[in-house]
Amino acid sequence: MWKVFNQPGRRYAIILHDLLMVAVAWLGAWWLRFNLGFPFENWPLSLHVLPLVLLIQGIAMQRFGLYRGLWRFSSLPDLWNIARAALIGGLCITLALFLWLRLDGIPRSVLALYPLLLVFLLGGPRLLYRIAKDRRLFAGPRAARQKALVVGAGAAGEMLIRDMLRAGGPQPVAIVDDAPDLRGAEIHGLAVCGATADLPRLAPALGVDVILIAIPSASGDQMRAILRLAQQTGCAIRTLPGVRALLAGKITFNTLREVRIEDLLGRERVRLDHAQIHAGLGDQCVLVTGGGGSIGSELCRQIAALSPARLIIIDHSEYNLYRIEQALAGGQCKTEFLLDNVCDQAAMEKIMARCRPRIIFHAAAYKHVPLLERQPRQAIRNNILGARNMAIAAGRHQAQKFVLISTDKAVNPANVLGASKRVAELYTEIQNAQYPTRYLTVRFGNVLDSEGSVVPLFRGQIKAGGPVTVTHPDISRYFMTIAEACQLIMQACVMGRGGEIFVLDMGEPVKIRFLAEQMIRLSGRRPGEDIRIDYTGLRAGEKLHEELFYASEGRQATAHKKIFMAQHAALDQRAISRQVEALLDSGDSATDEALAARLRELAATYSGGHKANVIPLKEALNESILDSSEHAR
Repeated sequence: MWKVFNQPGRRYAIILHDLLMVAVAWLGAWWLRFNLGFPFENWPLSLHVLPLVLLIQGIAMQRFGLYRGLWRFSSLPDLWNIARAALIGGLCITLALFLWLRLDGIPRSVLALYPLLLVFLLGGPRLLYRIAKDRRLFAGPRAARQKALVVGAGAAGEMLIRDMLRAGGPQPVAIVDDAPDLRGAEIHGLAVCGATADLPRLAPALGVDVILIAIPSASGDQMRAILRLAQQTGCAIRTLPGVRALLAGKITFNTLREVRIEDLLGRERVRLDHAQIHAGLGDQCVLVTGGGGSIGSELCRQIAALSPARLIIIDHSEYNLYRIEQALAGGQCKTEFLLDNVCDQAAMEKIMARCRPRIIFHAAAYKHVPLLERQPRQAIRNNILGARNMAIAAGRHQAQKFVLISTDKAVNPANVLGASKRVAELYTEIQNAQYPTRYLTVRFGNVLDSEGSVVPLFRGQIKAGGPVTVTHPDISRYFMTIAEACQLIMQACVMGRGGEIFVLDMGEPVKIRFLAEQMIRLSGRRPGEDIRIDYTGLRAGEKLHEELFYASEGRQATAHKKIFMAQHAALDQRAISRQVEALLDSGDSATDEALAARLRELAATYSGGHKANVIPLKEALNESILDSSEHAR
């Protein structure tokens, strides 16, 4: 019988089953009415009107959608449809029999008993079939399965347990939850047998192989506490990806994954104005520089999902451009991949003239502090000259918006990287008064797992057995995920009116030492015992703590709670433009030391938007060049 339900004709088999249940309910109501005796009074009449009952009830069941749902997933909404179909069908049958026979010879109690019996006869088989499938009674002998302990007795935990009982995976044996009122309760036959604090005791006692954390809304503190207890058991640990899976109803064993470092940071999920973003970026020609890098590639993926009229991606790394081309292959977005360098002004002008992009995201930049500290010429060339070329080209070719992606290192810069990004911020802002294009800057801190960042560095060191190297025990940084950063960049873009410096809410700073310790624990080892942490000392240009705002910048809220605006005094546009051009003109002749010193001075001169008296830049550079020449002689 069950095989019939798995064949293409199962829908007709279900209809036949339901009509048979209608007949049984109708005749059963007569039988009950006459005290289970047979033949009962007027039994030929009950058979005589049966075709009418089948016709009316069949129409009612069809109208209430009894054949759209699958028995395997029968639930309360299906039972509600059955009850409505039985009640409305019973009322229609009563009306039809009244018009036809004036109910002559038909007991009134039969008309009341019939829908009650029908609900039971239609709902019962569906419930039994679902239970059978959920418990896999017809799947044959089970292979050996791991035992799982589920942390969380909420909606996510219930969905996960139901899926594992129905579709396989580890065998759930118990649940833990910190809610006192759930202690002793059962979900799908599994008892809530303790709190998370009981994990070290319960897991060995129950012979558990894997602990499944089913709390998508858990904060960073909660996840750290649960993980600390779970690691004491020695079991494998898996977690659900987040709240989105719960909202989408996609909680299955296949959605489980290993605990990641971002789970422990506990950042609140970003809520975007998707309609505003789509209206601002959809159907537009969008250009992304540095589109093969960590930020740029994720930005391109998210923009491509918005169905822009065209997406142009520029990167000077052939390999990075190849990777993003492969990542976007097969999509519906019309995309162009250009192997070029933003430092080539003529090339950028040609691209802008040919493509005429409306929105430009400038993500191309060098970002490694120690490398740029030793090579300030390259930082000036790529981070300042590249931003200048793109900003000018955007204005000349009438782009609608130009978005510079900056960094928290631009605030009170202590290194060449930060100073170069601060100068790029300044130059971008002054262009807003030169062209109709709306220029804006988005400033944020570190992104997790970006290329060359501490997360992949620590991951490689842990894999090699250690030691993990941290520069200072107290060094801290702001962190957010790459996806979150790119979402907020797009949100800031559509919000911007020109001239703003938007600062993303990075939450609380995280100590790098904590990051290293947690990554070691996530690998199943103990920091300081299995993997050593070595402190190597601060590198050149490295600060203990980064900042997101200058002291002189007011922090103004925006329409989005995760995005703030830095308020500052007006800039001397002519002076900044003249000094930046002088810095770029002298880049090939001045020494690295002179360039680095003057770059830092230029950035510090306009820290927070307050201009100080300075020696004209070209004069200072010329003096440095002359000094170097005299020294060489």
